[in-house]
Amino acid sequence: MQLYRKALAIPGLRTLLVLIFFARLPGTAAGMVLTLHVAVSMGRGYGAAGTVGALATIGIAAGAPVMGRVIDRYGLRRMLVITTIGEATFWVVARFLSYPLLLACAFFGGFLVVPAMSIGRQAIAAIVPPDLRRTGYSMDTVSTEMSFMVGPAAAVLVATQFSTQTAMLVMAGGLVLVGLLLYVVDPAVRSAEEKSAEQVPRRSWLTPRLVGVLIVGAGAVFILGGTEVAIVAHMQELDALAWTGVVMAVWSAGSAVGGLVYGALRRSMPQVLLMAGLGALTLPIGLAGEWWVLMLALVPAAVLCAPTVATTAEEVARLAPPAVRGVATGLQSSAFTLGQAAGAPAVGFVVDHASPAWGFAVAGLGGLVIAAVAGLLSVRRRDLAEVPA
Repeated sequence: MQLYRKALAIPGLRTLLVLIFFARLPGTAAGMVLTLHVAVSMGRGYGAAGTVGALATIGIAAGAPVMGRVIDRYGLRRMLVITTIGEATFWVVARFLSYPLLLACAFFGGFLVVPAMSIGRQAIAAIVPPDLRRTGYSMDTVSTEMSFMVGPAAAVLVATQFSTQTAMLVMAGGLVLVGLLLYVVDPAVRSAEEKSAEQVPRRSWLTPRLVGVLIVGAGAVFILGGTEVAIVAHMQELDALAWTGVVMAVWSAGSAVGGLVYGALRRSMPQVLLMAGLGALTLPIGLAGEWWVLMLALVPAAVLCAPTVATTAEEVARLAPPAVRGVATGLQSSAFTLGQAAGAPAVGFVVDHASPAWGFAVAGLGGLVIAAVAGLLSVRRRDLAEVPA
């Protein structure tokens, strides 16, 4: 625990972790609010809700590096003004829109999302020294797990006890509050030494190795998104749907424990190795024949979830120059978003046409394939480095 004590003693880190936890909540609740509004309140069904969610997801993936570029060139506060006003306006207006209009606006609502996760990773890289970044990012990943445990549950509570229109209004208010807090605190996204860093050509930092890191990040979230779908389907097949919340909580807790343990290590583990382990441990989960066996089978893979995501953030901060850290972390957010967008429907398709067990197998196999691709990119990078100029 010595590394955690050192990290938490860094001025501003505790405040940053608490602030970013609350800043993430609207983003974690957004998908649930949109799904319930379209599928239930508008009566359009879950397919229509998924289409709106897909367009919003594409918008988030496209907007993250753009907002990162704005931070790099003009500073955090200017970006916050743009995204806070834009996203809050979307949620205020969206509750009055018909389905076709909501479909048309979903992309822009996603494009203007306040990039709380990206801001948190940039701020950690700015205030935490390199030897403690693994610990800092591990705490950030655990905080993310907690945000995803609270945000969707709060969205369901407000939407069911009041209405989805009320939930949308709460979303707008929450986003304004988050934007104001971030604007006032204005966490540093570059250290004092990094503020004078000059812009560098993209080809000098967007290397095959960094692309491999982003691919691994997308692969990790591909597994997580697919596993979530497979869990629900498997629990339904076992006629134990009522216990799904318990299984999900244990799964999240296992990931959080893995993140805490990883943050206490003195040395980083190879990212590709973590990814391969996550994929391999996910493959056989669907063989569980009882819900409690499924819950226990999820734990080994869950322990590697947070470390794989944390080491992605650590590698991006190490490989990307300070002058382009906003774009780099934005690309990381895009990779996570696209991984989630691919994992859930891919595994859902397999579950619909085969079985939940095959859903886990596809999620794990996808992770192994992605780990192999990232490993090849890393080898290619080393080969290029060995060639004389």
